[in-house]
Amino acid sequence: MAERAARRCCLGWDFSTQQVKVVAVDAELSVFYEDSVHFDRDLVEFGTQGGVHVHKDGLTVTSPVLMWVQALDVILEKMKASGFDFSQVLALSGAGQQHGSVYWKTGAGQVLTSLSPDLPLREQLQACFSVSDCPVWMDSSTAAQCRQLEAAVGGARALSRLTGSRAYERFTGNQIAKIYQQNPEAYSRTERISLVSSFAASLFLGSYSPVDHSDGSGMNLLQIQDKVWSQACLGACAPRLEEKLGRPVPSCSVVGAISSYFVQRYGFPPGCKVVAFTGDNPASLAGMRLEEGDIAEPTPALEGHIFCNPVDPQHYMALLCFKNGSLMREKIRDESASGSWSEFSKALQSTEMGNGGNLGFYFDVMEITPEIIGRHRFSAENHEVSAFPRDVEIRALIEGQFLAKKIHAEALGYRVMPKTKILATGGASHNRDILQVLADVFGTPVYIIDTANSACVGSAYRAFHGLAAGADVPFAEIVKLAPNPRLVATPTPGASQVYEALLQRYAMLEQRILSQTRGPPE
Repeated sequence: MAERAARRCCLGWDFSTQQVKVVAVDAELSVFYEDSVHFDRDLVEFGTQGGVHVHKDGLTVTSPVLMWVQALDVILEKMKASGFDFSQVLALSGAGQQHGSVYWKTGAGQVLTSLSPDLPLREQLQACFSVSDCPVWMDSSTAAQCRQLEAAVGGARALSRLTGSRAYERFTGNQIAKIYQQNPEAYSRTERISLVSSFAASLFLGSYSPVDHSDGSGMNLLQIQDKVWSQACLGACAPRLEEKLGRPVPSCSVVGAISSYFVQRYGFPPGCKVVAFTGDNPASLAGMRLEEGDIAEPTPALEGHIFCNPVDPQHYMALLCFKNGSLMREKIRDESASGSWSEFSKALQSTEMGNGGNLGFYFDVMEITPEIIGRHRFSAENHEVSAFPRDVEIRALIEGQFLAKKIHAEALGYRVMPKTKILATGGASHNRDILQVLADVFGTPVYIIDTANSACVGSAYRAFHGLAAGADVPFAEIVKLAPNPRLVATPTPGASQVYEALLQRYAMLEQRILSQTRGPPE
């Protein structure tokens, strides 16, 4: 164990919705250490469910910023207790759940630069935030601010061309505007606004870290072509916002050396570099090592998002985001499979492709794409029904999630071509039966990288990339030793005919639900 721990390495961090995770990756790009702190289980005093607080209005969703700080304290102490050799860490980078924002109180920067190595971070930073519960990506309470922002720049399509996305409730500019309008005192007491990613990087730096271009693309504030803040968008959100955000930087930037706090408390080397942290989705993209040709040339649209690419400043990445993903799968597992993934898989195996024509929409919180809430089940005759048998319910959930992804990806211009492949990541990528449905719905093979922590691993890869002088060295050169994706599912014969018909029905029923809730589409 001591010999393994002595490897020269980079650390990759992930400050995600439900936990903080870390991996250590050695020079051969092998992961040799992993650890995590789960908010609901390990930090129960913060009273989160799924890592968040859902407020009474059902729209406002926040997380305690000190919970994230304490999670870092806990995980570093766990690493220390395990004998992890911090002196071998060459560099670190990380990811944060996208769109969330952190509000540093006036004077916090001074506290960051003068931390005592004798005390945990939480004790020293507890008075450093002007907003104690921070808005996160699940928040959908800023519809008014979204309309104001779009109106200020000439409409939704104009905003999409400028920033890569129309105004979304969870995007940071609109969240900042809400805080400025509803809590102007807190806003005036704020000297710096960070994303979750740049907040986490700031902890390691001991000073404010800049926002990187890729995560900055998820704010409705960054001009994605010029990679500078849009003055029109800043002005529409809040005053003096540019000085509170700082200047954005390329995602592969080395933003500084690690704070002396970590050198003295944990034994990090003083020369350990901090590479700009980015969003969890861009970091996962880095972890999956997409090759040239794997990414189409995306076009800004009213649906989905275009972000600056985290590993290649000349390119972009397209993203569709869904709220009711893994948490919804866990709920249906608990309700219909006695909390067992094994029983969940048996239900998928025992039901036929197409589920006898039964289709389901499962949105316990307001979905992003499309904007629907509630559970809606339809029989083969398109009649809405109140319930399905348990096995049918499970397949309806999984098929519905993948049908929605295919429909909305095609709306962004994506097409399944002869060489198309899907790279699956995240917790569900361990479940072969879920991946088989994915292959069948999309009609294309599914591959996985042998880690469920792609955002962590991608962050470690990005740390190596930053060490190698970033943009001047192709990312592909850095990760050529990394394991190749592994084929795990191919489409079942006849799947394409089954799901082509279901796709059309799913799209029609989605429009029916939308028209019932908000009137016919414009």
